[in-house]
Amino acid sequence: MSFVEVQQNFMDYIKDPSLPLPEGIEARRMNVYRELFFNNIDGFVSNAFPVLKSLYTPQDWQQLVQTFFVTHNCHTPIFIEIAQEFLLFLQTEYQSSVKDPDFMLELAHYEWLELVVAVARDDGQQHLIDIEQVDLQSIKLCVSAASQIAQYAYDVQNISTEYVPKVPGETPQFFCIYRDLDEEVSFLHLNPLTAQVLAYITQYEYIVFPELLDWLIQTYSHIEAPILEQGCLQLLIDLSDRGIIRQFIDK
Repeated sequence: MSFVEVQQNFMDYIKDPSLPLPEGIEARRMNVYRELFFNNIDGFVSNAFPVLKSLYTPQDWQQLVQTFFVTHNCHTPIFIEIAQEFLLFLQTEYQSSVKDPDFMLELAHYEWLELVVAVARDDGQQHLIDIEQVDLQSIKLCVSAASQIAQYAYDVQNISTEYVPKVPGETPQFFCIYRDLDEEVSFLHLNPLTAQVLAYITQYEYIVFPELLDWLIQTYSHIEAPILEQGCLQLLIDLSDRGIIRQFIDK
């Protein structure tokens, strides 16, 4: 048997101990290895999805992570990427059961975005805006690299062991999950127009105000242009104060 085959047998048994024990390795040692690997994965997933975990009994959560551990072909040992792999597993491979809340996928996605925002690298070309010193209508505008825009059916930011919604909201919920000026992960509940503006800006490395205003006027043709202009400027000021909207400066 080649070394590659030995490695594969070892990993197969680590995932599923019902398989034959690898030749030459005693069961006690294999159980130690398996417990070590599983506990690492369980720790990564539990730390990334604490609210989701809190909605399960310890036994049911361990079974969910066990299913992920056994069935999903995970290609990375990196914490943030294991969290993404777990989300992918839930979205594409896992068959939900009555033990799973209906909002499981949305809550998992929200918690993953919180992690993404927490570890996002700052973009050296994105700078905080001093509203008193800068004219928003003449600079390059961008959305912070440490911000994410999302839409959910449930108000996922409120879900906890004390609040478990049974049905989605009557209207979609829009959020910006972002790293604030104190480097803390925060969320901002958005109205549909604000969500559209942010989503539009994120399509580009940067955009200038006249281009943004032209798009708004075309999209909301039933609203007078001066009203859109004033409202958009105030929106950009508010988002700049939070560090969500920034100034893009070429290197």
